Amino acid sequence: MKKKALYLLIAVVTISTVAFNSPDDHYFEVMKNLEIFGSLFKEVNTYYVDEVSPNELMNEGINSMLNSLDPYTNYIPEDQIEDYRIMTTGQYAGIGIETITREDGKTLITMPMKGFVGEKSGLLIGDQILKIDGNDVTNKGGAEVSQLLKGQAGTSLELVIQRVNSDKPLTFKMVREKISTSNVPYLGMVTADVGLIQLTDFTYNAGKEVKDALNKLKEQGAKNIILDLRGNPGGLLGEAVNIANLFVPKGSEIVSTKGKVKEWNKKYTALNNAVDTEIPLAVLINSSSASAAEIVCGVIQDYDRGVLIGQNSFGKGLVQVTRSLSYNSKLKVTVAKYYIPSGRCIQAVDYTNRNPDGSVGKVPDSLRIAFKTKAERVVFDGGGVKPDMENEKPHLPQILAVLYRKGLLFDYATQFRAKNASIAAAKDFKLSEAQYQEFIKWVINKDLDYKSRLERTIENLEKTAKEEKYFDDIKSQIAMLKEKTSHNKDVDLQKFKQEIKDELEREIASRYYFADGKMEASFDDDIDIKTAISLFKDGAKYKKILSKQ
Repeated sequence: MKKKALYLLIAVVTISTVAFNSPDDHYFEVMKNLEIFGSLFKEVNTYYVDEVSPNELMNEGINSMLNSLDPYTNYIPEDQIEDYRIMTTGQYAGIGIETITREDGKTLITMPMKGFVGEKSGLLIGDQILKIDGNDVTNKGGAEVSQLLKGQAGTSLELVIQRVNSDKPLTFKMVREKISTSNVPYLGMVTADVGLIQLTDFTYNAGKEVKDALNKLKEQGAKNIILDLRGNPGGLLGEAVNIANLFVPKGSEIVSTKGKVKEWNKKYTALNNAVDTEIPLAVLINSSSASAAEIVCGVIQDYDRGVLIGQNSFGKGLVQVTRSLSYNSKLKVTVAKYYIPSGRCIQAVDYTNRNPDGSVGKVPDSLRIAFKTKAERVVFDGGGVKPDMENEKPHLPQILAVLYRKGLLFDYATQFRAKNASIAAAKDFKLSEAQYQEFIKWVINKDLDYKSRLERTIENLEKTAKEEKYFDDIKSQIAMLKEKTSHNKDVDLQKFKQEIKDELEREIASRYYFADGKMEASFDDDIDIKTAISLFKDGAKYKKILSKQ
């Protein structure tokens, strides 16, 4: 039956090819290649030595074809539509477990969402999930467990978990509810007059959430605002327009799009009255701030409305729309590039012109064009958005990377919570020297074997010297370098004490105050936030940055 359907499809394609059989017609080439593809698919399906899954083979072909265009043009089969809907709307039904991780053969809760049934029922970070509705999940992956936690709103769920320092498993009975993930996971006062809004997504209602957060902070006494877009991958274009509109006057151009098809040549303007066009504003960005996040920070920069702080943004100036396909599948396809008010496109990579090896490269500096902001400050296109005040990306010591990778900070924070009923407010929480020494005693016998980047460089030098027969000439120098640079985990735990303490304090604070605690514990050591606070205190410097140089 499947073969008959396949032959019928090929026949239809062949008939269509005849209808378009004009050498000058672009569609002739399209239909000709469809016929070739159909014939090839039939031959492989019929004669390949092993059994072939038509769905898997077709998906592989589609994805390979789309990957040759850009990373954002994607095929969404019917069985992934629900995941796509959740990603774009931020809504699903479950118990409100934001993240789950798999560590040492255990499936652990890493972040319950505040205010939903999971957190209200008493689930904690670090709880190991053993059973869901009587089904053993100890050998299932995090994604599979996450799927089992979801279901129809109003349905019951029984969860069996093992908690650190608990003799017996604990059973929780809950009812699934509608979950709306917030685009603004944190809002609060950093100092008496500085408010912070963390925006992590651009799903539906992002504009309203930021507007509500801005008004709430102003009611709490905020005279300055930090908008944190770090790590924000973007989302809905309309929500980017709504958020930019909060800070620039009605009628201001926000973004325009230009594509091959005329219907995508559009201009978006601010349709509403701004909430505040005067309050000092600092926007935090980094290399993971992309797409809609870059529209917002680009608008703020182009209108000299606020100061951008951090690292250069990602550089995604492409617009995608979703098109419906057969059998309830969809195509997310790039249809245009977007241009911010100064006229610049921030797309950092040219996918249309590939290198001979098939790779793509960033737009070279020599081809980048200068534009001007409203105050005639010079800005450039083609490489993301460059911050007005650039901070280096924080260096992650090798030992800290190992503590992360092996889950040791996570595990210690979970045990700390089991032994300590409470801590100070997250903003004020600090590990004492004695508490840090307790951590060292706990971690010193763990597997912390690693090589520093310098050690690996010396190893490569030694290997190259041997290959090129220079080793005997520099053997003593290499031996001396090895001795000088050999790491010692005891020494590293003291040498990088401050960096480790900062991260450990954030992890511990999250055990008591969840995502809010993790954010607030970072206020005193986050270089971008500290830069913003310092800038707000120097009004003259703030104005100078936003003026023509």
